[in-house]
Amino acid sequence: MAENADLIKLYSSRILALAADIPHHARLDKPQVSVKRRSPLCGSTVTVDLDIQDGQVSRFGQDVKACALGQAAAALLGQVVIGRSADELAQARDQLRAMLTENGPVPDAPFEGFEVLIPARDYRNRHASILLALEAATEAAHQGLTQEDGLRAP
Repeated sequence: MAENADLIKLYSSRILALAADIPHHARLDKPQVSVKRRSPLCGSTVTVDLDIQDGQVSRFGQDVKACALGQAAAALLGQVVIGRSADELAQARDQLRAMLTENGPVPDAPFEGFEVLIPARDYRNRHASILLALEAATEAAHQGLTQEDGLRAP
């Protein structure tokens, strides 16, 4: 019975609402960068498309095939990703990982919405799916930044 109560807490109505309404839930037409990440444990996948302009994400799209927790994480990312730098995304990724695996604090603003995923700390098998969107976005942003820097080179 306690296990059912834990699962109900894990899959809260807020998480399910986020999973049902993922911002930027479509691939981009001719993106500057595309990155696909897959969790070998559960098979969840996230493909991120983005453009970088002036060091910040200017366009973003994502295709998410994940559990409700992975979808909720992608939704939270989609709400704040435009205008973020590669370093901000990397910091959020690292803070989210620490929140899940080391009982660390909630990621800094504007990523504080990830607090809704605190109940997933006890479900290590879900961590990879939760991290997929931020990992893919961080990798894509770094690639986009490298391309943008290459375009500026003399």
